[in-house]
Amino acid sequence: MNRVLIVITLILFGGLTAVAVWTDGIVGIFSSIVSSFGSAQIFVDLVIALVLVSVWMWQDAKATGRNPLPWIVATILVGSFSPLLYLLTRKSSEQVPKDS
Repeated sequence: MNRVLIVITLILFGGLTAVAVWTDGIVGIFSSIVSSFGSAQIFVDLVIALVLVSVWMWQDAKATGRNPLPWIVATILVGSFSPLLYLLTRKSSEQVPKDS
């Protein structure tokens, strides 16, 4: 994946997150989850997507010789920022050593 696109996504998402925390606070962000079934559905969809991404990160990190645990813990704590940073710091498939 193009690293410039990942950086742009991180900057824009970080800005949106900063505005949300500034205007609603951490508690306000999470309180909106229970405000309607639609909000709860979006939250559950995000959790499912992050679990799937975490499974991929775990397998990819093991295959490339990285420790997956910090990335999984960070995903639990900060959500999508962790997989985006993982992709940004991931070596391309050409740089990954092949097993003989």
